[in-house]
Amino acid sequence: KRRREVELKHGRVCMFATIGYMVPEYTRLPGYLSPSYGVQFTDVPNGLGALSKVPALGWCQLVAFAGLIELNVYNEQINGEPGNYGAGFLGIRSIGLMSPGFKDPEVRKKKLNAELANGRLAMMATIGMFFQDGLTGSAWGDWALYSDSPLRAFENELGVQAPVGFWDPAGFTKDGDVDTFKRRREVELKHGRVSMFATMGYIVPEYFKFPGYLSPSAELQFTDVPNGLSAISKVPALGWAQWFVFCGLVDFGLYRADPSRDPGDYENAGILGVPNASGPMQDAEGRKRKLNSELANGRLAMVAIMGMMFQDGTFGNTGPDMWGGLQPFAFETELGV
Repeated sequence: KRRREVELKHGRVCMFATIGYMVPEYTRLPGYLSPSYGVQFTDVPNGLGALSKVPALGWCQLVAFAGLIELNVYNEQINGEPGNYGAGFLGIRSIGLMSPGFKDPEVRKKKLNAELANGRLAMMATIGMFFQDGLTGSAWGDWALYSDSPLRAFENELGVQAPVGFWDPAGFTKDGDVDTFKRRREVELKHGRVSMFATMGYIVPEYFKFPGYLSPSAELQFTDVPNGLSAISKVPALGWAQWFVFCGLVDFGLYRADPSRDPGDYENAGILGVPNASGPMQDAEGRKRKLNSELANGRLAMVAIMGMMFQDGTFGNTGPDMWGGLQPFAFETELGV
């Protein structure tokens, strides 16, 4: 309940903050913000630039106002419901306007869920505005103005796709090191390719398994091996040794990195990685689209296989049970779900 109350407060504040970023672009109050300092409302820039324009006493007034609201106006919850301070629809009861609220429980539930959803969106929106404002000088600033961005070294590389463009929140590429970028791109491609196989490997055995023996000496058939993580304990030690040897031969022998070629582009691998198969595509735009698709699908597969393994390890579910049949949780019927 405490976390839900905090979420509601942050969401409400951020909805005001988001509106506060947009409205001053089109209209501002007339007159003076501070007559004693000679500061008019029109003198205060929008966004983070306003921080340096508001006088110290103005900030004291803002902090005192927020404190009074927090400690004196919205300090008692109604019926123990997080975020319900008896303020009425849009909080207008706080300024003396009576609000009957919503009598229909379904309508009220829909409105409260909408408030949570809008508050969550506003929290993301206002942080995004802060970030873009800080880097470009405006909440709607053109990223081209961020001339110091280290990402410019790689913003035209494969994998830079809508809606996030070049996305590197951890700042791995901030040093602009091309060789390091190429090594990470090759690793990303390998992990993505393996994850695509692994994701299919979780799905296909639910509907088809090879006939015959996986290990004749151990009298172990393919149909004896369960799907998912449970298979780890069924494969004999020599079977795992064969896998490691096979992967090592492929990685160090067949698909060796060549510094003169693009990351993940191996001389012996054709279309779909078939050794010595046809390729590369002659159509440059078609090839670029296919390579971008491979990166996007690999990224999705890395997330998918981790989700499958986590759910399998936590609940023991594989196959169709992964997306249905879970036991209900303590809070899954709460608002905001």
